[in-house]
Amino acid sequence: MTQKQFDPQIFTFDEFMEWYPEDSFLRYELYNGVIVEMPKPRGKHSNLIGCLIERLLITIREMGKGGIWTIPRESIVKPSRESGYEPDIIVLNQENIRSETRWESESIIQNSTSVKLIVEVVSSNWRDDYYDKFRDYEEMEIQEYWIVDYAALGGRKFIGNPKVPTISVCVLVDNEYQVTKIAGDKQIISSAFPQFNLTAQQVFNLANNN
Repeated sequence: MTQKQFDPQIFTFDEFMEWYPEDSFLRYELYNGVIVEMPKPRGKHSNLIGCLIERLLITIREMGKGGIWTIPRESIVKPSRESGYEPDIIVLNQENIRSETRWESESIIQNSTSVKLIVEVVSSNWRDDYYDKFRDYEEMEIQEYWIVDYAALGGRKFIGNPKVPTISVCVLVDNEYQVTKIAGDKQIISSAFPQFNLTAQQVFNLANNN
């Protein structure tokens, strides 16, 4: 799957939201003013997202956060720059959503305090997750960000040489992401979800579940 980039016209975030087709079956994101059609999750990629959402929801209930933390079907995260991203998975703290002035009408998240976790599952556009979104989520001060590279598509400097399926858990410490790379039978250690007790391989196996 490849990204489709639109004409070189530069859009502001507000112009992008006005342009965004209502009830679209396609997904679009804004990268420094440029609208990009995102590859639609299919097959294992889509299955992994769905199964990982189920596991996170179970953990949320086990932590006693049910009804407080939620995973919306759709949302757009707006960093400080003219960009807008639709995460594969975002966990929101509903107690802080009331401070989001554009949530009710546009499902837009602008404040890091609303977000407990963002997860991006890597596809062919892996540079977006490892470069653009890493930078912007860090700058926005999103406390925790997972990059789930189940197909080992990312660059060798991110997942090793030879490349292996890897989960990069990025936790904000002193305004910078500290990255822990987790592969194989190593357990995921999460600040936001300390009771999430799956190994990297168990997460990758979710992609093969029916």
